[in-house]
Amino acid sequence: MNLSEFDFPFDASLIASEPILPRHEARLLCLDSGSHRIAHRQVADLPALLEPGDLLVVNDTRVMAARLSGRKQPTGTSVEVLFVRDLGAAVWEVMIKGHFRVGQRIEFGPDACATVVQRDAEGTRLKVESALPVVELLRIHGRMPLPPYIKRSAKAEDHVWYQTCFADREGAIAAPTAGLHFTPELIDRLRARGILTTAVTLHVGPGTFKPVVVGRIEDHRMGEEWFEVGAPAVQAILETKRAGRRVVAVGTTVVRALESAALQTGILRPAAGDSRLFIAPGFQFKVVDALMTNFHLPRTTLLMLVSALAGVEAVRAAYAEAVNERYRFYSYGDAMLIL
Repeated sequence: MNLSEFDFPFDASLIASEPILPRHEARLLCLDSGSHRIAHRQVADLPALLEPGDLLVVNDTRVMAARLSGRKQPTGTSVEVLFVRDLGAAVWEVMIKGHFRVGQRIEFGPDACATVVQRDAEGTRLKVESALPVVELLRIHGRMPLPPYIKRSAKAEDHVWYQTCFADREGAIAAPTAGLHFTPELIDRLRARGILTTAVTLHVGPGTFKPVVVGRIEDHRMGEEWFEVGAPAVQAILETKRAGRRVVAVGTTVVRALESAALQTGILRPAAGDSRLFIAPGFQFKVVDALMTNFHLPRTTLLMLVSALAGVEAVRAAYAEAVNERYRFYSYGDAMLIL
């Protein structure tokens, strides 16, 4: 397929810079993947839109306060480093703009500095020397890594706003945004309705946002992201399937984790490791029946995944409707439910 098929006209004024509070009062565009009918609801209506016995699968990754300011040595130039992934032995994969060479030092304060040990087409790595573990350094001094389309600096409220109520396992540089709409009140109402919840992990990294720069989307190669689908989630999913109920993924990251776990054998089993799974139209889903997701940027792998589940034309029409009805877009925006 051609990349241009995943473009759509968009009004940048629809980008949400802050969430609706309480979060479950966000709007919810409901798309029937069979009839392509569209309905306009709220996230708070989710218990009535699902059936008893349906299973919501959420991502329990926790976003790191991964942006850290430093000074490039010996010039003292201010730099901002995005810590992406702990590679062990105090070496971190990072993202940083500007000219850096291997051996360059960056100071983060009197008790923390780093040396560039790799800077090439494959990425950038830093060896960190700190009185504190890097994760603690980020918790104390780091800022939340808001996406660049939110045109403001991160503030104290983002430490709560940009974290789901399921967040448990630290390691993401971006929130699994569909999960941001859930509140304890909504979870209690879902449970009372007989709708179950289980969790998997996918640490959202640059791979999710890696731009598609090829004309044929089949030529795109995803970056790797770590995931884990544990035995409790597998058991809950298999029981749901046996009962004839639906597995509803809360977010595209959950889809990629579940389908990655089932990819090698076609049967869902506990699995963990790095996923490079690229889901685009034509993909045969083995686990996921339905999806709740936020609205995504044009020409992205996220939009391609949604189109794989619901159909390119149906998604294009739904997005046109969302723009026309002035839904709020992207991380802090409204949501879409595909059933």
